[in-house]
Amino acid sequence: MSDADRSFGGASTGAGEIFQLLLDGHARTKADLVHLTGLARSTVSSRVDALLASGLVIPAGEAASTGGRPPSRVAFNPRAGLVLAVDLGASHATVAVSDLGGRILSSITHTLDIASGPVAVLDRVVAEGRTLLEDASLRAIPVVGVGIGVPGPVEHSSGRPYNPPIMPGWDRFDIPAYVQQTFDVPVLVDNDVNVLALGEQTASFPETTDLIFVKVATGIGAGIIAGGALQRGAQGSAGDMGHVRVPHSLDSPRESHEDRDLEDLASGRAIAAVLRAQDIDAETSNDVVELVRSGNPAAIEALRQAGRDVGEVLATVVNLLNPSVIVLGGSIARAGEHLLAGVREVVYRRSIPLATQHLAIVQSPTGERAAVLGAAVLVAREVLSPANVDARVVAAAR
Repeated sequence: MSDADRSFGGASTGAGEIFQLLLDGHARTKADLVHLTGLARSTVSSRVDALLASGLVIPAGEAASTGGRPPSRVAFNPRAGLVLAVDLGASHATVAVSDLGGRILSSITHTLDIASGPVAVLDRVVAEGRTLLEDASLRAIPVVGVGIGVPGPVEHSSGRPYNPPIMPGWDRFDIPAYVQQTFDVPVLVDNDVNVLALGEQTASFPETTDLIFVKVATGIGAGIIAGGALQRGAQGSAGDMGHVRVPHSLDSPRESHEDRDLEDLASGRAIAAVLRAQDIDAETSNDVVELVRSGNPAAIEALRQAGRDVGEVLATVVNLLNPSVIVLGGSIARAGEHLLAGVREVVYRRSIPLATQHLAIVQSPTGERAAVLGAAVLVAREVLSPANVDARVVAAAR
């Protein structure tokens, strides 16, 4: 046992497990924690004292007395550290500062071309993060991690983008190492749909353990939460819906021999191409959204058909994974109810009844803030894991 361990009677090992019981935000007494864990009172007391010394837990008043001195309560301290959360899109970036409870304290969004390359983009993001952290109310709180969502495939173990189609110059770039030149803390990088899924679950569906977030924008992808855990697959490519081939159906306006990737049928640029073929001026996803919002009948029908095509793929996903919630987000999904209607039309018809019995298919209730919230949650879950809490307790005792 190290000297740090002895100073807390070995409390560093196991303090992290007790700490997990406080992450729900409820204040508890040591007696409450004894009851919940079955551990000896002396063990719980030493571990709680260690957590108090680390700053992760703070006093939270007194509980009602049952006779004698009222027992003291303790609670999770979300301001024990800050997270810098970053959402990178094809043409925008949002940089935010969050506490460890996932509360966004400040943020800034600006236009940005991801094709400018990693050095230019990350230099600007880092500079904006440092500016946000100079706020007088935040200066005294340490940054404990950085979370970044990027619009392309990511090898999660290394945080490097892997052959991202809309991110020229980013392939295998070591994002964590570059950011750590400024912030010497853990840097976690993930695909944007994964952080969006975490953000939606945290903000709008905290009791849901099986959720799929589908982003329909310049590209199409899905973030999958199954059994309460984000599913990345063996290398991190799980959820790449955009490259799933969509078979021809009787409802489709395509020729029967045209089996194409979903992204070639239902992304913003694909819908724009359909409209251009009808002599309608549309080049980008934003053009599609504006046409739909202005009531253009051709744009509305094209969006509805895109929803049907997305539904063809999601019907198989529903049968395979049986989620309880599917959330549609991204710029195209925010254009109105038409995409959602097309998805529902096909999924409820083609999926098995047991899988759709209680299935909700909804537009994103969290909206654009879901991405930075998810990036913050990604980091908070890592730094507040039992092993990392134990390590912080040891460091605080030195």
